[in-house]
Amino acid sequence: MSISTALAAKIVWLLGIVAWYVIRYPFERRAKRVRVVTDRRSLLDRVGLVSAVLGMAVLPAIYVFTGFPDTADYPARWWAVVLGAAIVVAGLWTFRRSHKELGRNWSITLEIRDEHRLISSGPYALVRHPMYTSFFLIALGQLFLLPNWFAGPIGLVGFAVLFFVRVAKEERMMLETFGPQYTTYMGRTKRLIPYIY
Repeated sequence: MSISTALAAKIVWLLGIVAWYVIRYPFERRAKRVRVVTDRRSLLDRVGLVSAVLGMAVLPAIYVFTGFPDTADYPARWWAVVLGAAIVVAGLWTFRRSHKELGRNWSITLEIRDEHRLISSGPYALVRHPMYTSFFLIALGQLFLLPNWFAGPIGLVGFAVLFFVRVAKEERMMLETFGPQYTTYMGRTKRLIPYIY
C-alpha cells in the first residue's frame, strides 16, 4: 500500500508538532523552579502567544484531522514535502539549541529570572532571537507541508503576530537589564535571520 503525498505531508507536520512539545516540556518544568525577578507579561503578549498557537498548531491540526477547509486544497507535491520536512527539522534543531543555551534563563513570556545572564553563544552568537527563528522555520515548513491555501500559510501569520508584538518589548527589557552589554551584543547580531535581519 502506498501512502499519498498529502497524507505523508500531514504525518510529517504532526511529527514536527509532537517533537516541538517533547523538546519544550523538560525546559518548561525546570523553568518553574527558578524565581522570576522581572515580569513584563501583558495582554498584548498573550495575544501574540495565542496567535502563534492558533496559527502553528490549532488551525493546522483542524485541517490535518478533518480536512477543513478542503475547498482551499491544492495538489501536494513530493518535493514540497521533502523541503518542508527539511525546514521543520532545521527549525526543531534551532529550537532545541536555543533552549539548551538559555538553560535556566528560559521563559515562555517576557521575564527575567534570578541570576539571569546574557547568552551570546550557540545560535545566540548569530541572532538575538533564535527561538523566534525556530518558530519562523517551523511555520515556513508548514507552508510547504500542508497543501491548503489556509492551513499552510496561517502559521506564518501567527508567527508574525507573535514576533512583531513581542520582539521590541523583549529587547527593551534586555537593554534595561544588561545595558551596554546588550547594546554591544545588538551591534554584532541580527534579530532573526543571520547576516540579514
